Amino acid sequence: MANALRVPARILGIDPGLDTTGYGVVDCRNGDVRLVEAGVIRPGRKTGDGLPVRLKTLFDGIQEVIREFQPQALCLEEVYSHASFPRTSILMGHARGVICLAAELQNVPVIDLPAKSIKKALTGNGNASKGQVQRAIQQKFSLVRFPQPPDVADALAAAVCFTNRWQRPIPAGTGQRLGNGKMPVGVQGLAPLRRSRGGRD
Repeated sequence: MANALRVPARILGIDPGLDTTGYGVVDCRNGDVRLVEAGVIRPGRKTGDGLPVRLKTLFDGIQEVIREFQPQALCLEEVYSHASFPRTSILMGHARGVICLAAELQNVPVIDLPAKSIKKALTGNGNASKGQVQRAIQQKFSLVRFPQPPDVADALAAAVCFTNRWQRPIPAGTGQRLGNGKMPVGVQGLAPLRRSRGGRD
């Protein structure tokens, strides 16, 4: 994977959850990381919607994002297990499972990253708060306000952490440019953070 990122790459970061899953897509080349789009998938809680229905909504949403943006890698925060909240870890495991399956079915490698490594890469502090991560992402991409909800910032943080760890400069003129090289209209004003997929608020 390290070798793959020596050419222009598109990375998808995911912050998994059964209520709200954040995603962030970035392009990277020669040390430059550019925001393409970010948003949320909402499996949500609708009357009568059990766990299987919510997992299918999440699976479908992840597949949609992968098909649309064609990432070279998908980055996920490792599961953190807290003795006081074992059920949370179990549910998170379900969410991660369908995300990994969606990626595997489309031949996208899945990269696990420790939460502390992600926070440290963005803020210099492995114990940073969600607000600090949001501010770091706001500054990184020159956004006019905090990315909301925090799941979006966490997803982008995972993608940025991975690019920081593995990207290597390549000589000018080698490799191929991703897309048309243009930043989407309104990127500085959070336009790429516009999408809410799943529709189960």
